[in-house]
Order: sequence, then C-alpha cells, then structure tokens
Amino acid sequence: MYPVRFGVFLPTGDVSEAMAAALRAERDGLYSVSTNDHFFSPFGTSQTPQNECFTILTAIAAITSRIRLVPAVVSASFRPPPLLAKIVTTLDHVSRGRFILGLGAGWQDKEYIAAGYRFPPLKERLAQLDETIQVLKAMWTQQTPNYRGEHFEIKDLHANPRPLSKPHPQIMLGGSGTGLLRVAAREASVINLIPPTGNGKDFINDPVATVRFDMPELKRRISLLHQFMGEADRDPSAMEIGGTLMLGLSRDKNDPVLRQIATQLGFPDYASAQRAPVALLGTPDEVKRELRERIESTGVTYYILAPRTADSQELLVNEVMPAFV
Repeated sequence: MYPVRFGVFLPTGDVSEAMAAALRAERDGLYSVSTNDHFFSPFGTSQTPQNECFTILTAIAAITSRIRLVPAVVSASFRPPPLLAKIVTTLDHVSRGRFILGLGAGWQDKEYIAAGYRFPPLKERLAQLDETIQVLKAMWTQQTPNYRGEHFEIKDLHANPRPLSKPHPQIMLGGSGTGLLRVAAREASVINLIPPTGNGKDFINDPVATVRFDMPELKRRISLLHQFMGEADRDPSAMEIGGTLMLGLSRDKNDPVLRQIATQLGFPDYASAQRAPVALLGTPDEVKRELRERIESTGVTYYILAPRTADSQELLVNEVMPAFV
C-alpha cells in the first residue's frame, strides 16, 4: 500500500492568495497543492475570477522547494497535445521534478461553447484523452517522436529538453466513468476517483451524483479499475488511488457549519455525509477513525482536500495528519 498523503486545493481566483496558500501548505508538511483548469470557475459564475492553471503552478513551483504540484485536473481538450507536452516538461524543470500531470476528458460544456471550442460527445473526448497521452509519452520518451491516431498526429517532432522526471512525469487521471477507468488502467500511475460528471456539472454542483457515489459505489469502481488493469497486464498495486474531498473539521462535534456543508453537498443527513467518499467531516478524532476505516477497506491513500472552514487545515495538520504520516 502507498503511504497516506494529503494535498490541499488552492484558491483559484487570486494569485497572491494562491501563492500564500501554497507556501503555507509546504510549511505544514502537506504532500501536494492542486488547482483546477477552467476558463471560469465551476464554483461561481462566468464572471468569477479564475487564473490559468499552468501559469499559477509555475509561479508556485518557483517559490517552493518540496511540495508537489498536481492539477486536479487539466482538460485534455484545451491545449493541443504537443503544446501540452512542452508545457508539462517546462513545469517539470521549473519544479525540479515535482509535477504530476492530473488530466481529464473535460466536462463543463458551457465554457467550451463560450470559448469557441467544440464539445464532443463523451466517447470522443475519452478517445482524444487516450490519444493525448500517447502523444505526451512519445514526446517525453522517444528520440524522434512519432504518433498517428484518429484525432492527433506528430511526425519527427523532436522534443528537447526531456523531462527531469523519469521515465516521464507521473500521470493522474481524474474521474470514475467506465471509459476513463479503462484508459487509466493502461496509462496512469495515480487516479483521482470522484463522482462521474455529467450534464455540465461536477460533483460539487450535482447533489444527485454526489449522494449516489457512496462507499459501496466507490469500491465497485475500484474493483472495476483493478479488473481493467489485469486485462492490461498491470498489477493493481501499480496504481495509487486518491480522491478529491470537501474537508470540514471542528473540535465541536455539534458544529452547525459542518452540517451546513453536508446539506450543501445534497446529503439527507449529516451521518451519511460523514461516510461519503466525497467528504471528511467531524472532529479530528472522528475523522481519524473514518480515515483508518476507509484506508483499510478501500486502499484509498491520497486525499486532495478542499478545506471548507477557517480551522480545517490547522486541525488537519496538527491533529489528524500525525496519525498517518
């Protein structure tokens, strides 16, 4: 089993806040910092400030020395694969090998339309994601990179310098749909399991999908992933399993703010939210018990957390993390 790791989601709308949060996360001993990849924030409106993913992570790479940089996740559709390969290689050099490429098929249809991008059906987006990874790996590892697929082609595209990370930067795929799990089983070393996105919504804005993605469903998805890995002649132990979660910690077990978080996510009661794969809610002792049970029963060891209260990160670092790292 992999070591238990904790990451934190950064503010996406203000450069100074994001950089300060990253420095704090590094001081706190967290494993990683993450940001998302959107033209406008899925947490607000089309006018809510949203910084570009790779630019902010490059700035953070330059001011940090240890913490890993893990976008959760980059839309494969937003950048041509050769350009994406060069961006990631450059960030790998700036961070001195601390970059993990979180990658997904894209889901927020309204930003594609607003930006003038075509929004293909899911099957086509997954095929493009798969081919994108083939182009990336060719450019990162081949002396004279060549690839020809249905959607993308490169020919004798010399790609120097090569990444510092060997054989190439790690790839983390985000999602849990069957098609994405098949791609991850062949190509990824980390997976970020979240409820399947649909109808132009992610799980934070889709309470039906959030509630449906309970612990038995998470285990079913992990079992399916392992099945696909076997079909691809890969050992399931080659995949680090993680997820993105809302974090609410309080020393008061009756704190109404924690119950408000559960309600906002769509849960019918607080106890259901505490058991859900998309949240960690409760006192430090309650969360430690829940984490031990989850790690034992699911093998999920990488937790990318979005703190929802002012005290959540401090309590995580001082009262939860010491039991696991």
